[in-house]
Amino acid sequence: MGDARRYFALPSPFAMKRGGALEQASLAYETWGELSPARDNALLIFTGLSPSAHAASNAEDPSPGWWEDMLGPGKYIDTNRWYVICVNTLGSCKGSTGAASTNPASGEPYRLDFPDLTLEDAANAAKALIDGLGIERLACLLGNSMGGMTALAYLAQHPGSVRAHISISTAPQAQPFAIAIRSLQREAIRLDPQWNNGRYSDESYPEAGMSIARKLGVITYRSAMEWVGRFARIRLDSDQREEDPFGAEFQVESYLAGHARRFVRNFDPNSYLYLSRASDWFDVGEYGQGGVAAALARTALEQALVIGVETDILFPLSQQQEIADGLRGGGAQVEFVALDSPQGHDAFLVDIPRFGAAIAHFLARL
Repeated sequence: MGDARRYFALPSPFAMKRGGALEQASLAYETWGELSPARDNALLIFTGLSPSAHAASNAEDPSPGWWEDMLGPGKYIDTNRWYVICVNTLGSCKGSTGAASTNPASGEPYRLDFPDLTLEDAANAAKALIDGLGIERLACLLGNSMGGMTALAYLAQHPGSVRAHISISTAPQAQPFAIAIRSLQREAIRLDPQWNNGRYSDESYPEAGMSIARKLGVITYRSAMEWVGRFARIRLDSDQREEDPFGAEFQVESYLAGHARRFVRNFDPNSYLYLSRASDWFDVGEYGQGGVAAALARTALEQALVIGVETDILFPLSQQQEIADGLRGGGAQVEFVALDSPQGHDAFLVDIPRFGAAIAHFLARL
């Protein structure tokens, strides 16, 4: 298996919104399809907090991507037509420069010396990549979850640089419930003695903190309705139970433990803290005067598709409506789709047929 990941060297120094700058930083990205001679068929994808740039399999890396059934030749996002670029967010640990990367000034990992990260920084890093690829205007910008916020940061900072936008299960600003959950996730990591102010190692690693943070996340990514449908009150067989007097007794507990196990060693704790806080800080209404509606109206889009899910407790439908109304206020033709997927916030990763149909229908009109 080859590596499909490419690296784009960011301008050095790369200035950060809240101060500080990165030297010799780079952005990891992958591409599918061909850029047209007029360079007018580029579609950029911003991901949620944890995925890599590997959204789908490609010639260099045939392993399935996190959105495998969504994009590819003849799929909902048809790479025979679109030149698709997926970036790994600045500050992540999946190839782009982040807290786990080596600080050229010290030769050691940045850890907590990494500058304060915002989603605006992540958006500007991607804009530098798009400029570097010689693309003057994106045909379409797509973002889901945290990536949807990064996409709004891109649009707000670079009005007119994008023709069409697909916004999926995201927010124009972080809301109290989402902030509260993310704050607890960060606290779980920071209270783990092994975190050691960011100075952990493979031998001494904040396993428990990361595990609790991930479990909290998974609980909020799905809906109560789905938990009932999947697990009810089914108990584990006696041979699956631990001896511990307070050990796991229900299937749902064991499901969460499995999810956490798969995640814990696959994501850098400091990077998680930085990206989580960047999500809390985000508020598109900080651009210019007039709050969220005015900021969205200034994005100068031609068309937009806004998709939300009725069972999403993390990024509720009201926030999707606010995005749709704001973009309409700027003269964009906006289609708003509210799906009744039972999977909650994670539906865009799971309910591919419904999300895919809405996306394909929108792209066909561009």
